[in-house]
Amino acid sequence: MERRIGEIEEETLKADFWERKERARRLMQELTLLREKLQTLRDIGERLGYLREIYDLASGDPEMARELEQEYRSLKKEISDFQVRLLFTEEEDLQNAILEIHPGAGGTESQDWAEMLLRMYVRWAERRGYKVSVLDYQKGEQAGIKSATLLVQGPYAYGYLKGEKGVHRLVRISPFDANRRRHTSFAAVGVLPEMKDVEVEIRPEDLKVETFRSSGAGGQHVNRTESAVRITHIPTGIVVVMRSERSQHQNRENAMRVLKARLYEYYRRQQEEKLKELAGPKSSIEWGHQIRSYVLYPYRLVKDHRTGYETSDTEAVFDGEIDGFIKAYLFHIKGGEKRRT
Repeated sequence: MERRIGEIEEETLKADFWERKERARRLMQELTLLREKLQTLRDIGERLGYLREIYDLASGDPEMARELEQEYRSLKKEISDFQVRLLFTEEEDLQNAILEIHPGAGGTESQDWAEMLLRMYVRWAERRGYKVSVLDYQKGEQAGIKSATLLVQGPYAYGYLKGEKGVHRLVRISPFDANRRRHTSFAAVGVLPEMKDVEVEIRPEDLKVETFRSSGAGGQHVNRTESAVRITHIPTGIVVVMRSERSQHQNRENAMRVLKARLYEYYRRQQEEKLKELAGPKSSIEWGHQIRSYVLYPYRLVKDHRTGYETSDTEAVFDGEIDGFIKAYLFHIKGGEKRRT
């Protein structure tokens, strides 16, 4: 890391460094990430040195022993988090995340399940100190949600959340069934990186912009102006709807933010497909498959079908403690990359 930092710093001193703006931007971002990782590594080294110094002293001092135990647990967690951050090598991993949740077929059951997932991700983000903004929220008719879009802002938000994309399955005794029967519900989670510094060409003539009134609960909360916005990108057919804000300007701004992220993902996928065609026969595509099951009856278990990671502490999972699943997935895909190379 020190060697690479030195190489980039030499590049920045060249007179023509800023002439190639995209290359300069990427190098500056790489430099920032390397410095952050190197500083973390040095901090870990210093804390390990401190633990070694007080280890012998702690054996005869109960108060110091408690301090040692506390510092050990804290450092162990920091090392674990640092190991995960070392897995983030793609530019988009550092970005904020746009997270979308849609219930599957099943009406109220699936809509309620979608809202449970929404709460789980909000709680997870809050635990990490991330800022969460609701870009769009459409409430269900009886319970739950018809759709929701969140912006999760913080370092590596997309890197952590990218593995949550897919279909999530819930098995439980339905609270909406008078006969107390077991129901299976599905909800789809989409995750996109918010690529603020990447140029995605969006021509005004390629956009169809429509406004309409947001549906409300009635009474004084009914939106009497056409503040909701629907933007269609004609060349790709991508449609984005935003209705949570009372301001049409704010809804349009949020819609363009999500559209840019979806277009970035769309073009990236197109490029990947072209590379796969050049490389040879296509491998099996696992798009939209069921990635995780949450079982509340007849037993309690949350299991990720990609990694095999599981826990019986379902309450903790629904309260946002999903780091175990996230880390297992990140190490799983990294292992797959190593096997392929």
